Order: sequence, then structure tokens, then C-alpha cells
Amino acid sequence: MKTASRPTGTVVSAQGPVVDVRFKAMEDLPAINEVVKVSTFDGRVILMVVAEHLENNIARCISFSSTLNLRRNSEVTSTGAPLKIPVGPELFSRIINVTGEPIDNKGRIDSKDTRFSERDISKAYINPDRLIGQEPQVLETGIKMIDLLFPMLKGSKTGVIGGAGLGKTVLMLELIHNVITKHEGVCVFTGAGERIREGNELYLEFEKQKMLDKIMFAFGQMNEPPGAKFGIAFTGITLAEYLQEQNNDVLFFIDNVYRFVQAGSEISTLLGRVPSETGYQPTLASEVSAFQERIRSREGGSVTAIETVYVPADDLTDPAVVTIFSYLNSIIVLSRERSQLKLHPAIDPLLSSCSNLDPSIVGRQHFNITQEIMKMLTRYKELKKIVPVVGIEELSKDDRLLYDRTRKLENFLTQPFSVAEGYTGRRGEYVPVRDTLDGCEKIISGQLDKIPEYKFYFIGKVADALKE
Repeated sequence: MKTASRPTGTVVSAQGPVVDVRFKAMEDLPAINEVVKVSTFDGRVILMVVAEHLENNIARCISFSSTLNLRRNSEVTSTGAPLKIPVGPELFSRIINVTGEPIDNKGRIDSKDTRFSERDISKAYINPDRLIGQEPQVLETGIKMIDLLFPMLKGSKTGVIGGAGLGKTVLMLELIHNVITKHEGVCVFTGAGERIREGNELYLEFEKQKMLDKIMFAFGQMNEPPGAKFGIAFTGITLAEYLQEQNNDVLFFIDNVYRFVQAGSEISTLLGRVPSETGYQPTLASEVSAFQERIRSREGGSVTAIETVYVPADDLTDPAVVTIFSYLNSIIVLSRERSQLKLHPAIDPLLSSCSNLDPSIVGRQHFNITQEIMKMLTRYKELKKIVPVVGIEELSKDDRLLYDRTRKLENFLTQPFSVAEGYTGRRGEYVPVRDTLDGCEKIISGQLDKIPEYKFYFIGKVADALKE
């Protein structure tokens, strides 16, 4: 018995990644989000997703790869299904693109293999109900500034926010390095719209650190069409959902979630949609929601998300950035001023925020120390404007003490990173949270007033400042 052949159409126009395909009859039109495929003049197979239905039986499609050498009147075949990717344990250490094809020159991934199953990337594979009554579990990162002021919980979402060149990727690399080497867990790294060079360096760094067997990679980089940069976020979260189903605690990293929004804006413009008042796509909120709401915990497994967010022109009121903010538990803002002062990680504690910093989660002692530090930093910011004018000698005795101690605190909260050893020449330090609290407490109480402030710069534990 013959199987019914899939409906076919012909290419009537191609404008960049947007391809219009005419089908013979309305009944032949593939559904929205269905994948169709076409071959180019040079033999490449292009996968496209149906975005709109137009008059005269035309399906407007968005391509996942370059449409170079695509000819008019080429035959387009409907697959009858949305985009599916293979998932399985063999994906550890492999790099796939938005369609699930390997791009690491290590051979094919055969989805017919019994170890693999295929999953629709547009569908959430978990119960939408969040876990209720689960005890919050703090995830120690070994990074002093984060563990002290922005503690991460299993199942939470953390945003690392900043403009170009402030160290978002380096901070994310260090988080992956520390959490995977010190905690049991697996990781999915999703590169959305970032540079190819960064993806290559990241892979080689993990290879050097011997961590590849715990990480799955999905890349849709800056040189690819907007369809690939947009869809890769859903490919990445599909991998995370698969690992979560195997009762794993999953670390889900996406670099950069703003590029995902930007790709959605490009697609919207290419489809001829009228932009919103701010220039972004009218579907901005729903697109961000469709992605962020899939980052959830379920019984037996959690997904902890760390997302870098590029801030255009360092404007924290940008509509896309604000939309992403609303889904985050912690917002870590990187400051250009602190970066220029070489205070790395260049996190600005006064601009950042964290809903996990609660005495019922971190403990009363930890909470009290952080509140004291925030008070000192706020007063220090005011004094920094006065001191260059009147000089430090004109400050009151209490203000001078506070000024000196806060400078030591700022230096103490810097830290050499393992993934940046090649640049800094210093061995990376993993600092347990109890050592961070101990050091801060000693500085605040005045026990280390006689130690010069430069001794606290770029060290791990406070004991390193006491060495000759």
C-alpha cells in the first residue's frame, strides 16, 4: 500500500531569509510553524518554517540557513511536522545548530539510533505547574560578589546585564567552571547571536578544563539568519527539558538573550509587521514569555538559568531589557566605571538586585552583613563625590573610617578567575561563602584597619591579605 505523498509547492520569491512558496490548492498549505524543505542549486537542503499564510495559496516561510543559490520555481516539500531535534546522552560534548544538525565536524547524529528520540522545539515537555513548597536550595558559585549579594537558588533565573566589553561572557564561563567542577549537575550552553570566535574559544576552554562530558552545546551565531538566532533559544531549552526529565539538576546558560529578542525584531521587520512605538516587534512580550516560561523546575529535576543580556548603549530602560527583567530572580548589572577601575567582576551592587537575599534563605548573619555592606557602599558613593574636592583629611573621623573600609571591601570583592588565568597571570580562586562572610565581617568590624587596601585586591580568602 502506497503512503500518501506530501504536498509540494514552488518558490515564487526569496528576499534574504524570507521565502514565499505557492501551493496548488488551499488544502495543500502547510500549517503555521510546520517545516518545509527545498534544495538549492548547489545541492544544499534548506529547512524553512511557515510563518504566515498569504493570498493565492502562498506560504511565507523563514529560512534557518542561507538562501544563497536558491532558484525561483524550485520544488518545496512539506514535512507535515514542526521542527524536531534529536535528544539523547550522546549529545554531551557535541555542538548542534537550530535544526539539530552537528556543526563540530565529529560525524552525524542519527536520530534513528535507539539512544535518541526526537522532540518538537516549540512544545514544552514539562507540567506547567511550578513546584510548591520546595525548600529553597542555595547554589554556591565560589564567586565572592555573587554568593554574598546575589545568591543563586536551584531553579532560579539570573540575568547578567551589561554593555559591550564588560565581561559578561567571562563571568558566565567562570560560573559554569565552578558549578560543574564543585557540584553534581549537567549543563546546556546556548549561543544565541554572539560571535563565532566566542563560541570557538568557549568550546576550547571547556576542552582544556576537561568538562565537555557534562555539557551540551547549541549555537546559532551572529553570522546566521535571524530564524536560526531566534530558534536556537528553543533548541537549547528543549535539550535542558530532556536532561531535566532524566532527574538531573540542569544549568541552562544563554549568551545572549537580547540577541534572541533582536532576531525576533529582524523577523518581524522582514515579514512587514508594523513595529511598536519603541521600534521593537509588536510581539516582543509574547516571544520573551514563550521562551522564559519554559525555564521551570519539576519533581526530581531543576533548571537553573543564567542569561547574559546585552544592554544597547548601556540604557537599562530599553524596552527589550525591561521585558527580560520581569522574568529574572536576580539582576546582576555590570558597570563600565568599575570595569575601568579594574574591579573585576565589574558588578555594581547598587544597581543590581536579588529577590533571593532573604534571611529565611541565606540566614540571619549573612543577611545582616549584606545590609551593612549596602549601607557602607551607599555612603561611600556620596563621599566619592566630596573627597576629590575637599580631600580625605576634611572628612569626619567616622566618614574617613567608613571610606577606608569600603575601599578595602571593594578590593576584597574582586577575584581572579580560573577561566581568565591566561589573561591575568593569576591562579583562579574558588572561595566558599563562609570565607567570604568571614572576610567581610573582619573588614566591617575594623579588625583589618591596619592592613593597606592594596593587599585586598585580586585575592581569594582574606587570609591572603595577611601574607607578607
